[in-house]
Amino acid sequence: MDCYLDPGEAGFAAFKALPRDQPIHMLNLLRFRDRAEYPADHPNAEKGWTGRQAYAEYGRTSGPIFQRVGGRIVWRGAFQVMVIGPEDRQWDDGFVAEYPTSAAFLEMITDAEYRKAVVNRTAAVIDSRLIRFNPGKGSGNGF
Repeated sequence: MDCYLDPGEAGFAAFKALPRDQPIHMLNLLRFRDRAEYPADHPNAEKGWTGRQAYAEYGRTSGPIFQRVGGRIVWRGAFQVMVIGPEDRQWDDGFVAEYPTSAAFLEMITDAEYRKAVVNRTAAVIDSRLIRFNPGKGSGNGF
């Protein structure tokens, strides 16, 4: 089973090539480690946190930057069952983050304080997906 934690070069290049002045929704699917895996010299390495606890720390430390760039969570849910898709894919958490523009997202991930906070995400997550959507497309009552 392939696991994904960070953007691949091709996916990130495609993200950056899209318009940067439009709102975006980012679907986040997360699977947490049983035990967080920090670098040995990190202050949180000896705390014995679960992946979920380390992700909560990521939220606490990255949240102010997320809010400063105009981000907000528009949906959050708890995984129940894979109806269509690989049965071996289980997600612990899922949410949609909205950004006023993709430039705001890029501002967040290049912020020096965010880069310090993201070590908590890396320690917490064993597998993830991050999928960009245009929130203005597909609205309405029909399929």
